[in-house]
Amino acid sequence: MKVAVVVDSTSYLPTNILEKYDIYTIPLNVITNDEVYKENEIDNSWYYEQMAGSDELPTTSQPSIGDYILLLESLYRDGYTDVLSFHLSKEISGTYQSAISASTSVEDINVHVVDSQLSCAPLGFLALYAAQNKNVKPLEALLDDLEDMRQKENLNAYFLVDNLTNLQKGGRLSNAQAMIGGLLKIKPILEFIDGKIVAVEKIRTQKKAMSKIEAKLAEDFQVHKGKKITACLIHANAPSLAESYIEELREKFEDVTFILQEFGPVIGTHLGEGAIGIGYTVYDIDVSDF
Repeated sequence: MKVAVVVDSTSYLPTNILEKYDIYTIPLNVITNDEVYKENEIDNSWYYEQMAGSDELPTTSQPSIGDYILLLESLYRDGYTDVLSFHLSKEISGTYQSAISASTSVEDINVHVVDSQLSCAPLGFLALYAAQNKNVKPLEALLDDLEDMRQKENLNAYFLVDNLTNLQKGGRLSNAQAMIGGLLKIKPILEFIDGKIVAVEKIRTQKKAMSKIEAKLAEDFQVHKGKKITACLIHANAPSLAESYIEELREKFEDVTFILQEFGPVIGTHLGEGAIGIGYTVYDIDVSDF
């Protein structure tokens, strides 16, 4: 048995990690100024400039089934018998369903498609755990671990956006929620609930919203006191804010390992520039190379 790990590009795992652990990426696409780009092939800074200067919000699309089939056929030729394939929540993207459809088109390779019910860092944590354990644990035991790991109490994330405009335009939140956000000038805290993006708190200022996220994290972490917790702060073209905030979090949660990442074009499009998120897992993963 030879197991490959595949994750879609919204995990935003750095290149050195993908290469070290032989993690394969299937990219989503962004469409701006009538041009289609695979999100792992364009520079984040360039893209955020394009988005800021565009009159219309860029759009995003899932990987084509054809691209996924080509990847699976390549893995089969390389001797892989099984594929663990991780994707952002099926409630906000058709990527998961594309993976399911592609898996039925390639014979002689077993594809195990996992709906993370989240995106970004938590999605990457699932893929990283699988890659670090695929040669250590039997496949069935690893699949059981992954099913448990993706449960909300073991893998969760909070997001803070500057406003709800992009989410509303992209159809990821209701018009009513977006209208309320605009009228009140709030800083919404978002969470994935049953795979859907939900505004769980509506705070008036960014500072108060960040403090509220810290309080939520403190409550979550207390439940898992004594476990090795890994968390990621991820930002949308807001490095100064992210670097300042992560230092605060490291001081407050000394027993938690924090890493820093940036939202790529797909998720950055929907959350908007200036958004930040914090995802964490209580499963043991090695992030020393980040």
